Amino acid sequence: MTELPRVTRRGALLGAATLLAAPAISYAQSDTIRIGHLTPRTGFLGPLGEFAVQAGQLAMDEINAAGGILGRKLEITFEDSVNPQTASAKAERYIQRDRVSCIVGEINSASALAIGQVVQRERALFINTGANSDALRGSDCRKFMFHIEGQNSMYVKAVGRVLVQQGLIRGKKAYALTADYAFGHDLLRVAKRFLGENGGSFSNEDLIPTDLTDFSPFLLKIRQARPDVIIANLAGAQITNFLKQYSEFGLRFPVAGFGFDTALAWGAARATSSAPGPPCGTTGWTTRRPGSSPPTSAPASAARPRTRPGATTTR
Repeated sequence: MTELPRVTRRGALLGAATLLAAPAISYAQSDTIRIGHLTPRTGFLGPLGEFAVQAGQLAMDEINAAGGILGRKLEITFEDSVNPQTASAKAERYIQRDRVSCIVGEINSASALAIGQVVQRERALFINTGANSDALRGSDCRKFMFHIEGQNSMYVKAVGRVLVQQGLIRGKKAYALTADYAFGHDLLRVAKRFLGENGGSFSNEDLIPTDLTDFSPFLLKIRQARPDVIIANLAGAQITNFLKQYSEFGLRFPVAGFGFDTALAWGAARATSSAPGPPCGTTGWTTRRPGSSPPTSAPASAARPRTRPGATTTR
């Protein structure tokens, strides 16, 4: 089977800039191509946003060092889109005042929905690099919005198939922890459908506020519920805080994430490396504390680390 080339953030910026530099598109014909980058740099998605900013800066430096785009310098302006209201206002400012060629970025699905409304009204280009909600590709799809990132249905089906193979779905009860905003709601909806189609069910569903840092009330509920698997539909700093506290509580139920940000999961593993007992182990597909045994119906290889191909820091 032929593997499709992976679209990187640098490639997306280069492609967008090349397209906008073409003579057939007469945006601002200056010596500089301006792109507005919007992504959360503060709040619970801030750690992911900083990775995106670093990638954008690196891409801009490399492109300009190579002579720019068709001889024109690339200039990327970076702004913090901490919430949908801010994202909408800054998208308007980018287009109306700064006259950018296009807007690139975003992680927060709710903010991406808001930006989509702005670019539709202003007839400007928005390239979404990290927001995963199915609605962005369906009910709220916009003519001027393009996506280089996968959507929730893709991740649920990909991760879900592995969970089925490991014996963690059919006839099993899952405990869902879901980020309480557009991305999480959409992901839970898709996850519930997948579990229902494959003989599983959710015994518990908790919505987690985006600013929550103390997971102890939910960890106590998980300990009492004794689920077959925990489905962590979390985002940003929620992932780090949950996994760190999960390890501290000494719980050993398998943990899976349909939309896991692996960089933040690794941060949790480092944070627990000095804690008593083994640290919480993380992988792109599922997480399992080292030393814990896989379900009896799962193959022996299920406990080995698995890395999701092309894992990215998105939301």
